Amino acid sequence: MVYVAGIDIGSAFSKAVIMAENEIIAYEVMPSGGNYKLTAEQVIEEALTKAGLSLKDIAYTVATGYGAASASFSSETASDISCLARGVYYLFPAARTAIDIGGQFTRVLKLNNRGRATAFLLSEKCAAGSGRFLQVIARVLQIDLEDIGELSLKSKNRVSFNTGCAVFAESEAVSRIAEGAAKEDILAGLHRTLAAKIQTMVARLGIEPDCAVVGGGAKDIGLVKSIEEGLGCRLLLPEEPRIVAALGAALVAWEKVSKGG
Repeated sequence: MVYVAGIDIGSAFSKAVIMAENEIIAYEVMPSGGNYKLTAEQVIEEALTKAGLSLKDIAYTVATGYGAASASFSSETASDISCLARGVYYLFPAARTAIDIGGQFTRVLKLNNRGRATAFLLSEKCAAGSGRFLQVIARVLQIDLEDIGELSLKSKNRVSFNTGCAVFAESEAVSRIAEGAAKEDILAGLHRTLAAKIQTMVARLGIEPDCAVVGGGAKDIGLVKSIEEGLGCRLLLPEEPRIVAALGAALVAWEKVSKGG
């Protein structure tokens, strides 16, 4: 059996995927922390333990993401855009548009029928255009990040926000709390703000069905529903949306091995 690995060292989370015969056999996700080199070693070790393997069993490893260079054990690095496209296509062969909501940026990709990215857009360097926005608001509202999505779906009176800037939205959220607004209504309003930014990016690039949503922000079901509302379509959502780029990296590794390097 030939085994390959893909690793994605993101700004917020790091992920590793182990594959054999083009099938996923194990994966791991953990916070990136401040030491990318150490995290890269830990995340691959955890994934290998789940697979019952060691690093010497891996024929080829491809690293991608913000801290890809820190994975010193990798065979090569690859662009996160190409890896995202590969991963999305593997999971959803009919997808022609992908929305990746990461910790630092949101990206929108157009894919061809071979799983290659033909165009993409990157959000501006502002927390309101990424999953970091949700982390900020979770802290302000004093709730766990993983509880945001379900809580927002209970909203009966969504709060409207007057700004798309994370700094001002944070201040506005504090003011709305003081005014007595329910947390779920604040969250629903903030989801709409972030979804509107993403909707604008998709419109600029030109949406083509099917459309998938991946990345850490896709774990927030309230945000996903808000994006669907804005786009007027159902989004394809992976079981674990955070591992898609690592999966794509593993697919690049498998391609290298299957073609003899």
